[in-house]
Amino acid sequence: MGDSSTYTAGEGDGPGADAGSDAGIDAGSAVAADLPVITGGVPGSFARGVLADRHPALIQQVRDAFPYGRRQHEALDSLLDEITHGVIEPLGPEDHDHERWAEWGRGHFGRSWYDVPFLWAESYFYRRLLGAVGYFGTGPWRGVDPFAPFKRAELRGEAVEEELRALDVLADAPAEKRAEALLLGSLWGNRADLGFRVSADERVGERAAESVAASAVDSALVADGSPLLWRLLPAGSPSTVAVVADNAGRELIPDLILIDHLLEHRRAERVVLHVKPYPYFVSDAMMSDVVDCLRRLTEAPGEAGRIGGRLWKAMATGSLEVRAHPFFCAPLPYEEMPEDLRAEFAGATLTVLKGDLNYRRLVGDRLWSATDSFAVRTAYFPGAVAALRTLKSDVVVGLAPAVLDTLEHSGTAWRTSGTHALIQSRRAPEPRF
Repeated sequence: MGDSSTYTAGEGDGPGADAGSDAGIDAGSAVAADLPVITGGVPGSFARGVLADRHPALIQQVRDAFPYGRRQHEALDSLLDEITHGVIEPLGPEDHDHERWAEWGRGHFGRSWYDVPFLWAESYFYRRLLGAVGYFGTGPWRGVDPFAPFKRAELRGEAVEEELRALDVLADAPAEKRAEALLLGSLWGNRADLGFRVSADERVGERAAESVAASAVDSALVADGSPLLWRLLPAGSPSTVAVVADNAGRELIPDLILIDHLLEHRRAERVVLHVKPYPYFVSDAMMSDVVDCLRRLTEAPGEAGRIGGRLWKAMATGSLEVRAHPFFCAPLPYEEMPEDLRAEFAGATLTVLKGDLNYRRLVGDRLWSATDSFAVRTAYFPGAVAALRTLKSDVVVGLAPAVLDTLEHSGTAWRTSGTHALIQSRRAPEPRF
């Protein structure tokens, strides 16, 4: 599904930026290198830790969060035994999506969970977990989000309260500086110290901009394509922006606040927010989470409440629309997106993909060289695209060699610890005649 378009040349976009994020790239070279996909088969690897440690722990957390009955507990026990000691079992013929997963999992069933592609194994684990607790069944647990208690507790926490209060100070900053601070807030999500929690003087926006312009490693921003992102959304243009959400709670609230800024300052005429159609990867956002976040905002005093009111109105008028395409819960890279979603992204002025999972699906869940071009890796994508991502897995591209060298000699798990982040942007393909 590659695209043979070319990209126009332009100036560089800051420290650590992929030279291809606004530079001339022949997308015909965007052929996946002969690299194996990431699996959990390597002892000590990040993927191994997720499958061997995180998933069993999550089963216990879900078990403890609800008063499930005997049937749910037995199904959870069976799933735990399978992922720790057994082989991958297919869905039963009675499951509504049995045929779909049979196709997606061809060649994987009957093998160890550690020997199949990591992205697929994670996705299938969550599908099986939902099945175990009866989410897709016909009984009383049908449609009950097993992760809802975790999401709601975070949303009602003191940290969210502090961050919403900080918006009162940020409201007085100039629009351009406020935009930079809100973009960083959306990027970092739950990292309150690097989000839109800012101090009360006029230099708030300046400091946000300075952190972007400073050493990429010192600021923990390893690549910065924000200048191109803002150039793609000039004020007053009839732009449609697609935002593909990542997590609910403390990460979705700053996303919504950034969306409000785009609409209020006419950098977007319309925003389409894409969420998951059902629970996925613990805290991924669904429509119910959007509603919870909007209510949280509207109930808050001051600037947060005003933002919530504007977003509530934007939903009513259609300038903010929420959609939930089933592809967002598929174990597939974006290169294999269906044609209706491809057409939608092609029609957007810019698509913003939030979070680590979306990044892995965007560039491909392989151990690329970290200096590979972001523009080449995303050449198939049908329109302009930007990734806002905190690094929580091994996959990364588009780093400047000097930045990579410093990171590799830092002695830290910079790829997977969530301590570093990136903003990468790429223009839409030029039409070919």
